[in-house]
Order: sequence, then C-alpha cells, then structure tokens
Amino acid sequence: CIFFNSGSSANLALIQALLNLGKFQKDDKIGFSAATWATNIMPLIQLELRPVPVDIELDTINVSSRTLQKALKTTSLKALFITNLLGFCDDIDAIKKICDKKNIILIEDNCESLGTVYKGRKLGNFGLASTFSFFVGHHMSTIEGGAVCTDDKELAVMLKLVRAHGWD
Repeated sequence: CIFFNSGSSANLALIQALLNLGKFQKDDKIGFSAATWATNIMPLIQLELRPVPVDIELDTINVSSRTLQKALKTTSLKALFITNLLGFCDDIDAIKKICDKKNIILIEDNCESLGTVYKGRKLGNFGLASTFSFFVGHHMSTIEGGAVCTDDKELAVMLKLVRAHGWD
C-alpha cells in the first residue's frame, strides 16, 4: 500500500506508473465506468490516453460483464478502470475473467467501497491495483489522503518513484 496526499493523486500516480512501466502507451484506449468521478477520467486525458466510457447497470450503478462485453464489440481496450461506486459492484469476478482472457489490465477505484466484500473477497483485490481516498466525504476519513494497493512489486516501486518525483 503506497500512500498519497489524496485519492485524486493516487489515481494520477497509478496511471503514470503504468505508463512508465510500459503497461500503457500514449493513445491506448482505457475503459472507465460511465458513472464515476472526474478524478478517474482526467488522469487518462492528462496523460494522453483515450478514455472510453463503459456503460453501467442501473441496479448496481456499476459496469457489469454484460456492459463490458457490449463495449468490447465496438472497441478494444488496453485497460479497464472500474469504479466500485457507493460500496457496490456488479459481477466483478466475471469482469476479471473477461479482462484476463482479453489481456485487459483491470484497475479499481475503490474509494467508496473500502471494506466491501463480494463473494468472500474484498473489493480492491480483483485488479492489478486499486485506489482509495480518505477525503472527508468518504465513509473512512482522515480528512485528506489516498492510497494505491497492489501486490505487484514492480508497480509498487514505480508508484513510490512517481510519488517522490523520480527519487529512489
């Protein structure tokens, strides 16, 4: 877990770290949940990636495997930046399987779902990495702050480098 001054910074640092590691290239198409925050989309735009909205289900307010498959019929994605909105998710296990099969990097914005469990597994543990915010408006607050969690050691080191302006 690498800490940042905000969830917004965590999102930006994660996208920058993935670019630095060559996981993304400029102009790659990155899917994102159509119901999300500007802090998920702006890093994609700022870092010259191509954001592609993926529709949500009204009953879960989240991307489902169905809406992801529908989006993949018209475009290919390098990654999916999913938002686990308001403590909910859809069938994220099926989404993970689709991403794995199609070599789509799954990353999670888990800012509003810290502690949420889906089929015995906490949200934020399905993708390569997940971001968190501890802003005052969230259910667990430190007034400010954010984090990126990953079990990928290379990504964790790069996140620390991005946070420290390249210092090792």
